[in-house]
Amino acid sequence: MLRLALRQSTSKNSRVEPARLLTAAFLAADSHHQNSGGDIRCFRRTPHPPTHRLQLLHHHQPAYYLSSSVFMSMASGGEGPSSSPPKHTNRLANERSPYLLQHAHNPVDWYPWGKEAFDKAKNEDKPIFLSVGYSTCHWCHVMERESFEDEEIGKIMSDNFVCIKLDREERPDVDKVYMTFVQATSGGGGWPMSVWLTPDLRPFIGGTYFPPRDHGRRPGLKTVLTRIMDQWQNNRPALESNGERILEALKKGTAVSANPGESPPLAPDVANRCFQQLAHSYEEEYGGFRDAPKFPTPVNLMFLMSYWCVNRSTSEGMEALQMTLHTLRMMALGGIHDHVAQGFHRYSTDSSWHVPHFEKMLYDQAQLAVAYVTASQVSGEQLFADVAKDILLYVSRDLSDKSGGFYSAEDADSVPASGGPEKREGAFCVWTASEVRELLPDVVEGATGSATLADIFIHHYGVKMQGNVNPEQDPHGELQGQNVLIVRYSVELTAAHFGISVEKVNELLAAARARMAEVRKSRPRPHLDTKMLASWNGLMLSAYARVGAVLGDKDLLERAVQAGNFIKKHLWDAEQKIILRSCYRGDEMEVQQIYPPISGFLDDYAFVVCGLLDLYEATLQTEWLQWAEELQLRQDELFSDDQGGGYFCSNPSDNTVLLQLKEDQDGAEPSANSVSASNLLRLSHYTGRQEWLQTSQRLLAAFSDRLSKVPIALPEMVRALMAQHYTLKQIVICGQKDAPDTTSLLAAVNSLYLPHKVLMLIDNDADSFLCQRLPVLSSMSQQGGVATAYVCQDFTCSLPVTDPQELRRLLLDGTTETQAD
Repeated sequence: MLRLALRQSTSKNSRVEPARLLTAAFLAADSHHQNSGGDIRCFRRTPHPPTHRLQLLHHHQPAYYLSSSVFMSMASGGEGPSSSPPKHTNRLANERSPYLLQHAHNPVDWYPWGKEAFDKAKNEDKPIFLSVGYSTCHWCHVMERESFEDEEIGKIMSDNFVCIKLDREERPDVDKVYMTFVQATSGGGGWPMSVWLTPDLRPFIGGTYFPPRDHGRRPGLKTVLTRIMDQWQNNRPALESNGERILEALKKGTAVSANPGESPPLAPDVANRCFQQLAHSYEEEYGGFRDAPKFPTPVNLMFLMSYWCVNRSTSEGMEALQMTLHTLRMMALGGIHDHVAQGFHRYSTDSSWHVPHFEKMLYDQAQLAVAYVTASQVSGEQLFADVAKDILLYVSRDLSDKSGGFYSAEDADSVPASGGPEKREGAFCVWTASEVRELLPDVVEGATGSATLADIFIHHYGVKMQGNVNPEQDPHGELQGQNVLIVRYSVELTAAHFGISVEKVNELLAAARARMAEVRKSRPRPHLDTKMLASWNGLMLSAYARVGAVLGDKDLLERAVQAGNFIKKHLWDAEQKIILRSCYRGDEMEVQQIYPPISGFLDDYAFVVCGLLDLYEATLQTEWLQWAEELQLRQDELFSDDQGGGYFCSNPSDNTVLLQLKEDQDGAEPSANSVSASNLLRLSHYTGRQEWLQTSQRLLAAFSDRLSKVPIALPEMVRALMAQHYTLKQIVICGQKDAPDTTSLLAAVNSLYLPHKVLMLIDNDADSFLCQRLPVLSSMSQQGGVATAYVCQDFTCSLPVTDPQELRRLLLDGTTETQAD
């Protein structure tokens, strides 16, 4: 019997040490169960399943763990032109996913996920080896180079298994099912994910990264494959029955539903508990919510700012605001923020936000742009507005397609400018002190001691001759002698140190960064994942719309409209009325689609609907509101759980997806159910559809247990619960859309962070979409021929307001005369 599993590395701060877990559903019942105790990831944190799920499995087949350290060099990433034609080509060469294309020349008979592979497994009665990853996953590159490019291992795989390669970003539904299995049977998970399935797609063993061959007591992939082949031949009934038992336990353990007549928990109690749990995990010196590795977690920050909004006068409210602003400030100053070419890296390997994992993800940029511009609203600090624009500058330049869509990610690894065959972590982003001195030799007039521009830059950004990366954050020595830029002094202190003005320092640092950015352009670039996903494009649509509205930036708003048009043109099947999951950049820079295209999942609908609502509030063009309503109706038809409340992650009619899951954690991305709860509430106020308010309440009731016990797992859903409790204000502006008086009132609204509001414009057209849906709006009109605002709540509206400052005061404290609606 195979009785082996690998424990997560004990190297707490290593950014390149993956979890290495092999789980067996067929282990001897007398083995002692252990939990690996830690997060499992390939640069993307995958949380443990809730304790109640693991308890369901304790009486099933336990795992026995071996631990050892791992020694290996960094991945090449499998990217770049080859001087000779490839020796092998498999059917993945016909795919469009960048991740699948990275494996198109492995000596493995890879299949994409689909009927052809399933039929082969059934016809030949072979087990399936499912390998899941994504194109910018470092350890996916490692496993490819070590194992999938190995001729001997490739032959074993191809002869004895039906090998399927899956891009988790294309098929998050499939990834969630098998990741749930791996997490529940091993205590953690991550990418690359390796799972063995029966021909009918039922998992019986799974893990993450495997080295190619045995290392000490740790089995390599070749050994694992051989043992599974033996078990398949000689112990197959036990494999299948134990796997089936675990799958049934997962179906029960992952169920999320509301009891008949159940109401959501009380919002103030849940919000207070969420705040207390976040405050308990808060790291005071540098901000953030753990020591290391440290993730940005925008969902936490947005909750804290919403919490402050309804608790401004309390010490808890002020603490929530302080936690948020300090975290955002320290991140902006840290190395996780790319000071030369903008944008944010995935996470920090240390507690001070200094040395990041250098991957850049679209969903991080989108959520952080919103968090920073929101911080600028609540604090009035220009720094936060500047960082929000800085993020969108990066996205516009490096992650944007000419069609209006947004690419998914930039890899962490690239070939160093000095050359060499191997890619290295962060090579595109780091600097030696000698490079900086050579690039910035100019003597600064008036500076103390005839300082050069390099002297000022080196002082301000903590550059050291020997490099500024702690060896603990660089276990493979790739950053030796290199510097990750981090702001070590305020501009005022740097100015005082060199005896020049603050204005002069700002000017000099900007010039230095621009010069360094030009040099970076000449370096070999990291791999760019040019896949365009509906869900992440929806998040970025929200970012451009919200930042553009708050800052009154017409260019950003135009880019938001372009993104909305892109989604409608390339990711919406108007004939079938469905969102498509993805599209791709072709060889001629055109937008391509695969056939058949992948139908959208719940997060595609939820994030796009949210983006459209934000786009409407930013542009006040009702076409976006109408499309949001249409998409929400389709979401209800495709994903709704009419019995238990809430939405399934994928369409329940797909019989190749074995578990119908409801995402119950706001992580790197918010849960689609969390976003849907807010979407439904907002849409009910825009359309008058009271059934959507009830649907939102039933959704929240379905997650009552999670919200009550561990609200820190669902901070975005807690925000939706708060919005239900405090009710939304309807801010109605009557006026001509682009008239100066209308613009002034809108600017007053957009200057404030109002988490519990909907904004709408009425332009005296009684036949407009909004007036048809909300007839009461027809009774509102301009006063004295100028743009006029009404603020309504609980069926009561304020007296009309025409002065922007008066409107601002009304929105802040609600003190004004009111009239019955």
